[in-house]
Amino acid sequence: MSPTSRRVFLGAAATLALSGCSGDILGLRRSVRIAVSWSSAELRAFHSVLDALGPLDYPVEVVPLGDDISTAFGSRSTRRPDIVMLPQPGLVKQHLRDLESMPDDLAARGRARLWDELLVHDGTTYGVPFKTAHKSAVWYRPSVFTQAGVEPPKLWSDWLTLNRTLSSQGIRPLSLGAGDGWVLTDFLENVLLGSSPSTYRALSTANHPRPSQSPEFAAALRLLGSMWSAPGTFVSGVERSLTQQFPDAIVEVFGYRRAAMVLASDFAEPVVRSFAADPADIGLFTFPPIGAGTAAPVVVGGDVMVLPRPTTDNAKDLVRRLAAPAAVDPWIATGGFLADGRTTGYSPELTRLAEQLVTPGTSLQFDLSDRLGRLGDINGLWRVLTDFLVRIGNRGSELVADAVDDALAELKQVEG
Repeated sequence: MSPTSRRVFLGAAATLALSGCSGDILGLRRSVRIAVSWSSAELRAFHSVLDALGPLDYPVEVVPLGDDISTAFGSRSTRRPDIVMLPQPGLVKQHLRDLESMPDDLAARGRARLWDELLVHDGTTYGVPFKTAHKSAVWYRPSVFTQAGVEPPKLWSDWLTLNRTLSSQGIRPLSLGAGDGWVLTDFLENVLLGSSPSTYRALSTANHPRPSQSPEFAAALRLLGSMWSAPGTFVSGVERSLTQQFPDAIVEVFGYRRAAMVLASDFAEPVVRSFAADPADIGLFTFPPIGAGTAAPVVVGGDVMVLPRPTTDNAKDLVRRLAAPAAVDPWIATGGFLADGRTTGYSPELTRLAEQLVTPGTSLQFDLSDRLGRLGDINGLWRVLTDFLVRIGNRGSELVADAVDDALAELKQVEG
């Protein structure tokens, strides 16, 4: 996921310093600098978390790097970040030489379910979770479902039927923020995890993943194509979807009310509530099982705290404070935040998502594109799925087979 696009709601990022940083400017005290990918509402929410920590013995400076968050691991100048809120935990393995290990008293936090595969290497913990993302959530307007006489789907086939029913009544089922490529990869990841968990797992752990050679991956593309190709599925057509970022897609559903639903993670909650024309007309369901008797897929993402080398005692102290369970309460209060393992304090919608993340037997896996490296980024799976959408979107199922072949051929070129 160039992960930032997932979270950029409005405007460009600019460096913001917390009050108390004047000492750093005068050269009297060195700030603890935190690099983040957030902007707008999320950035303000993070500032509220820092403010609630109370007086510190050092200044703190927040550096929003946007899509350039990976530059935080660049040259070791005096201006480099002391802490990085890394929105792609799969990158930790690539930066082991640039990272300090976590303090012993925090190491166990990085060994939790799923996170240990990303944050622990050769027995050493290099990061701890700060923010968890549930990437299998679908937000919808209940009034539209009631009007059409439909209910949230219990199976993938029900979802296809639901879309056809809505379309037949002149209601566009889906709004899609395809301008953010991660929205497309989230869709595919849920379908693949739901249809072939073993394939998903194998690709996410392979040293050299080659999805183009996997029949199960091809089958997942065909399943996805069965939804995306159906005429009348996307509001304003594919052309509009391709230029639309995910906040815009949410506004189409809840602000303009031109579509019934949108696939959007838990962190979309503040946008949903801000633009909902009717605050009572907000519903949520999670990605349904692909078939009867199979587990519903749950794709997980998140932001982790890492310490670039060389670290300082102040940086470690701040990580400890931010890792405290109550530290994130201000952000939880504003909405759109899930803390790893926590199931209380949220809105009813996010409580459901949090409970699903800890339910035994859930088909739970970390975001695949985050683990595929170059293959999962903007010039890999993002681009392939964008081209796939262009070929089939709203154009009919007869185009899907050839489009799948073309997508696999494109992926093979990226695989090298």
